[in-house]
Amino acid sequence: MKTRPVFPIILGIALGPLSGLVFAQTKATTPKGEPTNAVEAAKQKAKADAELEANYQALVAKLPSEQQAWERVLQAQLGGFYLPIHKREKVAGRSNAWDFVQDDPKLPRVLLIGDSVSRGYTQATRKALAGKVNVHRAPANCGPTASGLKNLDVWLGSGKWDAIHFNFGIHDRNTAIADYTQRLEQLVERMKKTGAKLIWASTTPIPDSPDGKQTAASIVERNKAAAVVMKKHGVLTDDLFAAIAPRLAEMQPPNDVHFNAKGYDFLGETVAASIQQALK
Repeated sequence: MKTRPVFPIILGIALGPLSGLVFAQTKATTPKGEPTNAVEAAKQKAKADAELEANYQALVAKLPSEQQAWERVLQAQLGGFYLPIHKREKVAGRSNAWDFVQDDPKLPRVLLIGDSVSRGYTQATRKALAGKVNVHRAPANCGPTASGLKNLDVWLGSGKWDAIHFNFGIHDRNTAIADYTQRLEQLVERMKKTGAKLIWASTTPIPDSPDGKQTAASIVERNKAAAVVMKKHGVLTDDLFAAIAPRLAEMQPPNDVHFNAKGYDFLGETVAASIQQALK
């Protein structure tokens, strides 16, 4: 009589219900639609990017010439991070901070200049000033003062501004105070030539980072330096730092320089109030 091999039986007993799973996994395939490797993933991304671009360009082609011109400015200014976000939002029909603003000629025109924090409160500011002020924003994440000097003429455009609400600070947290002050001076002098009422927004608080490359004190120091410049030039101040500092626990996520929706609504209402006061 032939003896049957015992290894498969013993293995099956040892693994019990898992034995079927083990052997089934040897036949498993990549889920349908999932990239199998980096090359395939890159192809899928390229395809998605191409579809987005085609849809965005088709949308832009249907816009009035003035709005097409605005989109071209955004394409040149928004950069590799924000431009794809803007395109996706436009294709999806969602509003964003860089929407084209159709002016009501009976209302004053105001320009917001600032970084991603400013972007965050733009729509809340528009909501608070709806029917009272045409609220535009610079076509960029305006970043540090060095970027301001390079791009300010583009941001100002050719229209007349009744007020300009502006900030540079978080991106200058490691800029030498002397350089920061000098650049602010130049920016203020250029904006004064527009004849607009200028409103400086003090930079909002940031947390210390564990690696020490970012400190809360850096913003306090730069706000202090900026205050001297603004006083010298007679520029009004919207003290956003003082307004939101007592409420950071409820409005600023931990270890973040940005704010939650409640924080941006609060900042937008504060900015709107400062603009209305300046326009009186």
